[in-house]
Amino acid sequence: MIVVISDIHLGADLAYAECKENLGSLEKLLKQIKAAPNVKELVIAGDLLDEWFVPATVNTYQGKDQADFVKRIAATNKGVIDAFNSIIREGKILVTYVPGNHDLTITAANVESIFPGINQARDAEQGLGTHSPADCPKMAIEHGHRYNFFCAPDPISNQDVAPGTIMPPGYFYTRIGVLSFTQNFPPAGDIMPVVTQNTSGNESQYLLFVYWNVWNRALTKYTITNKFDEKIIVTNVDGFNGAYSVNDLLPYQTTAGGLIDVNLYKGIQDTWAQRQILNHVAVNIPIAQAIANAAKSSESEDQAKNQYFLNPNSDKRIVIFGHTHDPKIIVSEDHYGQKAIYANSGTWIDHNSIANTTMNFVVVTLQNADASSQTVVKLYNFENEVVTKMAEDSLRY
Repeated sequence: MIVVISDIHLGADLAYAECKENLGSLEKLLKQIKAAPNVKELVIAGDLLDEWFVPATVNTYQGKDQADFVKRIAATNKGVIDAFNSIIREGKILVTYVPGNHDLTITAANVESIFPGINQARDAEQGLGTHSPADCPKMAIEHGHRYNFFCAPDPISNQDVAPGTIMPPGYFYTRIGVLSFTQNFPPAGDIMPVVTQNTSGNESQYLLFVYWNVWNRALTKYTITNKFDEKIIVTNVDGFNGAYSVNDLLPYQTTAGGLIDVNLYKGIQDTWAQRQILNHVAVNIPIAQAIANAAKSSESEDQAKNQYFLNPNSDKRIVIFGHTHDPKIIVSEDHYGQKAIYANSGTWIDHNSIANTTMNFVVVTLQNADASSQTVVKLYNFENEVVTKMAEDSLRY
């Protein structure tokens, strides 16, 4: 039996961390998993240690470094960290960690520092990983951010201001969103500068207009009291230093209908194909689709199909993502017409605005030599500290 859990979002400060009320329940579930006689592996499918969900005005590392930040997360969430480590130390259940976008730049060494002996399923590139359990080679588990324009590593943009950075624009999007949350979604302190489509421009200009539209929707939803030219986004992470303004992120134009430009992530609309290659995306995702659909759960579901089930170079029949906070099981077919199962492992944040559920996890029970046995995928939640099945399906490979 393999248990998959993701999107726990442990923070260094409970004043704004997304997972606070559910910490005790998570600790209890981990103890139940440890005591279960038939669990062979516990997979953490990303977004465990949250480096993104920090208000824009807060200095994430408090003048120190990532190693100290990770240790602060461990101290703040000691009960949960201890529960994971108890499972790791006992050695009966393999605990595997796969990176997500909110822990994109957390290094393997810093994960190991608070989880000694944990198994880490990582690509050679920082911030990515896919895991196929030894007993279930037809299954792929990854966070899913690899396929997301705003959340996939970006080793191309901003190298002039932050050499070596891989931080995508979703990081800044999140920092602003958390500031809005801590300000209780106030009346907007500034007006979004209007950008109109450059009708005489090329595809690149059109794509930058699409990118502006995403930011426009975001800042309409996540209002802040601050002016957009205030240098409020304190970085000092992943090569960035100092503070940036909202305007640094927004596409702009000096003449209506004229040239559209942007400061941070300059040219990002033109590098998506190269970025996908660097991030080992098997099947190209069209750029306009990638930008416009980045916030949709359905895009992740489609990519599970396109990257795995419909990809003739893939033999995976079961794919499990996290990332979307939208727990579900979807059945489809692979490129041979065989049954395939996609599952999303949901989240453990206190208040899930994407789906009316939280404290989710997936359990995969493996088939045996009996020709009638099936590999069964079940989705559960642990709300009210009761294990409740939400969905189930099965196949034999």
